[in-house]
Amino acid sequence: MSVQLLVTDRNLNVLGDPITGWTKLACDLNFNAPASGSVQLPARQEVMELLQPGNRMLVVRDGGIWCAGPLEEPQDYVWDLDQNAGVGTVTARFTDDLARVAGYLTYPEPAKAFSAQTTTSDVVRKLRANAETIIRTLVNENCGPGALAARRIEQLVLDTVAGVGTTRTVSTRLEPLLDACRTAAAADRLGFRTFQHDGQIRFGVYAPRDLTGTARFSYGLGNVRRVGFTMGAPTATSELVMGGNDPKQQVSQGDPPNRRVYVEVASGTAADWYRVERLIEKSGTDDDSEGELTQAGLMAFGNDNPQASLSTVTVDTPDLQAGRDFGLGDKVTVVLPTNLEIDDVVQTIRLEATPDEGELVTSVIGNSDKTTLTRTVWTVRDLAYRLGQLEAKGR
Repeated sequence: MSVQLLVTDRNLNVLGDPITGWTKLACDLNFNAPASGSVQLPARQEVMELLQPGNRMLVVRDGGIWCAGPLEEPQDYVWDLDQNAGVGTVTARFTDDLARVAGYLTYPEPAKAFSAQTTTSDVVRKLRANAETIIRTLVNENCGPGALAARRIEQLVLDTVAGVGTTRTVSTRLEPLLDACRTAAAADRLGFRTFQHDGQIRFGVYAPRDLTGTARFSYGLGNVRRVGFTMGAPTATSELVMGGNDPKQQVSQGDPPNRRVYVEVASGTAADWYRVERLIEKSGTDDDSEGELTQAGLMAFGNDNPQASLSTVTVDTPDLQAGRDFGLGDKVTVVLPTNLEIDDVVQTIRLEATPDEGELVTSVIGNSDKTTLTRTVWTVRDLAYRLGQLEAKGR
């Protein structure tokens, strides 16, 4: 067994010895979202002393850190006489350090304490720069080394600049920090993550790779376990974005009170389905000169476009392995049993392990929830048509 479990304090100091006697481990690494993990353990005294609030779990696989982050539910304890449970069992649930970043909001004025924020107007934090720079700035000034002392995450630093992304504008005010990061990352399809290295928690931005020519999954290759899809109508075909109402802009330009700006962003899907309108409130953005209103509309289509949900679960083989040959956010190719090829993104990489059965690594390609990639929508339509044709031939 090449998996080892360690517990640290919030400053990354290892506590006690490696945990032994665990019976089942599962850990999901997720693209641009915190990880989710759990491990079942005998509830021995030395184990329970380690599973305390504020401590962190390290999952080490083949000598490298697979996942590192805080215990979210340190102790879920069960003792059952009928099962001859001895001291009982405890399940510890944990995440990675990106969950710590996810716990913050974007302060309009990050150099000030919350109680000292400007009270005379709704100040908005507006950043126009390279997308990677925006993400790094938001994290640095809200919970990183550049944040107020009370808001800093212990041992969190910014990783080396990757030099990815293009210029854009992001305005944010007291929204979840990861939501603002996803907004900045969306157009360039950037990824961001935390990882533990050399006694630090490093936050970095990266550009996922297009591996569609080299990372291929199919039934014939023996690395596909499941494929599923659904299809439904769009929830909006026209995003009606309402901006303006910026008090400072009105004063400086002499505009009338409550001046509004309206931008319609259409997806073009109404020609296939029917027109559905949705109002997007973007107050404080005085115009669309930097594309913020248009960007808000395009972001909304992430939830509102034709609802195609496509999920594929793959399994590692000696020739193609997660972490070695592909990673989170990378685009890979899946060949369906109908011979239809789909290019989609690796959303989750899951590690399961037991002492008796060993390790199993699987990946979720596509999204088990509703996804809206145009290519995916048309792929699902094509797949549905082909399956319909096959069903008709079988009658």
